[in-house]
Amino acid sequence: MARLKDLYKGSVTAELVKEFGYKNAMAVPRVEKVVVSMGLGKAAKEGKLLEMAKKDLTMITGQMPVVCKAKKSVSNFSVRAGDKTGLKVTIRGVRMYEFMDRLISLAIPRVRDFRGLDPNSFDGEGNYSMGLTEQSVFPEIDIAKSEFQQGMNITFVTTARTDEEARKMLFLFGMPFKRSGD
Repeated sequence: MARLKDLYKGSVTAELVKEFGYKNAMAVPRVEKVVVSMGLGKAAKEGKLLEMAKKDLTMITGQMPVVCKAKKSVSNFSVRAGDKTGLKVTIRGVRMYEFMDRLISLAIPRVRDFRGLDPNSFDGEGNYSMGLTEQSVFPEIDIAKSEFQQGMNITFVTTARTDEEARKMLFLFGMPFKRSGD
């Protein structure tokens, strides 16, 4: 079983029950899924970039990404409706906990000039979004073989009713949030 799943079942749920006073074990918030997405505006012109990004995202998440297409044409960005403009992966279950563990313990500490994650990047309903500027912070990516740098967005979808509950849960998982005074 994944290390973070054991941590959740053990200490995280107990701490959340103690702090927020849940009466039922099913009321304790949990992470439902993690969505990892890459916007590839340049890929509309170069199909090679899309394939390289697809390979990198598959290695990072352990799942094949879905290609996202533009819904509308935007002349300012030279994008036509139907152009391939991004990739996304939705991770659930044990694979999700393993990805979170690698993100928290390996990838985030490798980010250059890291000062903590923004604790206010919640959406008001308990979901947290963060961004990485390059995929090379993950140990699966060989920097020497990588021909381009691409950022990604990571969204944690939780069952928490408030941002405070979700913030506390992710903090207990080990997410390195900035302190309020920093």
